[in-house]
Amino acid sequence: MLDSLIAIFEALPYLLKGALVTSGIVIGAMGLGLVMGVHMAVGQVYGNRAVRWFVGLYVWFFRGVPVLVLLFLFYFGLFALLGLNLSAFAASILVLGMTTAAYQSQIFRGAILSLPRGQLQAARALGMSDIKAVISIILPQALRFSIPGWSNEYSIILKDSALAFVLGTSEIMARSHFVASRTYHYLPLYITAGCLYFILTWLGVRALLKLEAKVRIPGYSQ
Repeated sequence: MLDSLIAIFEALPYLLKGALVTSGIVIGAMGLGLVMGVHMAVGQVYGNRAVRWFVGLYVWFFRGVPVLVLLFLFYFGLFALLGLNLSAFAASILVLGMTTAAYQSQIFRGAILSLPRGQLQAARALGMSDIKAVISIILPQALRFSIPGWSNEYSIILKDSALAFVLGTSEIMARSHFVASRTYHYLPLYITAGCLYFILTWLGVRALLKLEAKVRIPGYSQ
């Protein structure tokens, strides 16, 4: 027992550096997914048939293929084929970002469709273009309503980030395995890794709950 505690204490600074790497992956992936997801949601709701078909195909592919397969497919396959010399860290952000974009697009799409249809028609009657109406009226409301779903997606991507270990990304899981394989204290170190993921999940969800409360409009709901 004492040896396990000593191993955890000695490894903790090293694991905390991995937590920073994990945080970078999650923030980068969620940011990329947000930008892509909003555009895809708008395209799927308001776009023409070709745009809706393309977005639907994208969502179907990234929701249907396991994240582990996508990491290998892009890092060792497509990225290498295109001659992109990306680090494991950058590749992890791109693949997880493209994956969460598929899920986020459906979160935003649901939020957009939940809004009264008459709002867009009223904006047109006031002389606003569809693009301006979507940006100024529809999206601000949809993004507010999407925060609970976005919070859930954050938790999922945080857990999926552990798979970046297979590419050699030096995140929490990779560092925990590295130390455990040399000290043979597998269980306590993996428990420590789990605690770090739990703390990151709790911090992120709490921050999003505060954001949801801050942007909530009193007396206004779906």
